[in-house]
Amino acid sequence: MNFFPSRVVAIYMARMFVVRTFAVMAGLVLVLQALDLLGQSGNILAYPGNGDAQVWHYMSLRAPQIIAFILPFSVLLGTIFTLSQMNQNSEVIALKASGLSAHQVLAPLVLASFIVAIISFAFNDRIVARATATLTQWQNVNYGPLPIDHGDRSNVWVRDGDDLIQAAQIKGRGAAATLGGVTLYDRDKGNLVGIIEAKRGRYAAPGWQLFDATRFDVTSGKVTKIGNAVVAKGVRPDQFTLATVNADSLSFGALRGAISDLSDAGRPTKALEGSAWHKLSAPLSSVLMPLLGAVAAFGLARSGKLFLRAAIGMGLGFAYFVADNFALAMGNLGAYPPFLAAWAPFLLFFLIGEAVLVRTEE
Repeated sequence: MNFFPSRVVAIYMARMFVVRTFAVMAGLVLVLQALDLLGQSGNILAYPGNGDAQVWHYMSLRAPQIIAFILPFSVLLGTIFTLSQMNQNSEVIALKASGLSAHQVLAPLVLASFIVAIISFAFNDRIVARATATLTQWQNVNYGPLPIDHGDRSNVWVRDGDDLIQAAQIKGRGAAATLGGVTLYDRDKGNLVGIIEAKRGRYAAPGWQLFDATRFDVTSGKVTKIGNAVVAKGVRPDQFTLATVNADSLSFGALRGAISDLSDAGRPTKALEGSAWHKLSAPLSSVLMPLLGAVAAFGLARSGKLFLRAAIGMGLGFAYFVADNFALAMGNLGAYPPFLAAWAPFLLFFLIGEAVLVRTEE
């Protein structure tokens, strides 16, 4: 049960693993960032006035998403490179000859990957979510002037009976919610009879008070000023603030709060609950990678099967990512319960990795 009998060996293996993991991640991020920029730079520069500064700004927002996506793959490849080199240099044989079990050989890598998982969760929660929210808003305006207040929602549509209401931006929650760029399409039996526009509005409990509003009458073609008017008395604040909940754009705490608000409003939350659980299980997938890539560590390098073992470890790792995405998609469709959709692949491949390790080495 002593998984770290040698402090020197543990530090040596952990350092090798971490260096190779982040080196692989840096290379993959550079390649994927360049390919992504080739596809998006034309759209960014198409907006009048955009230049190099906007391209660099896009890269700063896109890079955290790419890092979060590629980190588990980097941990897998870092594990395989580390263990393959140690196997080729007969270091694993020396460790086993000194009395270490297969689990003791892998323990330093598992501990290091757990620390990487903690860093990954904090990075996703504090940086990736904010970058995703900002980039989504920027893309909604076709890379035009970036909306202020990164926590705002933008371009939300709500239906009030036969009428449609569009808000360009929503700030705050509950009774403190305010609207910016409000457009109300007044319809009668499906026919448009008027358009009411206002630069801002606030919740009036009930209804929404619009300030300095104007009304365009479709029949007469005239625009009249109606000043401050209360409209949409049947629309609640949560219909605006929770109309477009993007799980990727929210931190774990903010997403749990949005799920609670949606649940109180009687709206479905299963897909968002699955995404919330996945915010925990996704970073922890790094802990699985040393176990799935452990096949490359054992066996004799001179037998000529080292490449085959490395390929098997890589195959197990990529199979996990396929199963994880499939389970998450099934959870979004409602076929899997949220907890099962997020954690079933993790538990399944943990058992597979343990079974392979025990069967072949223990």
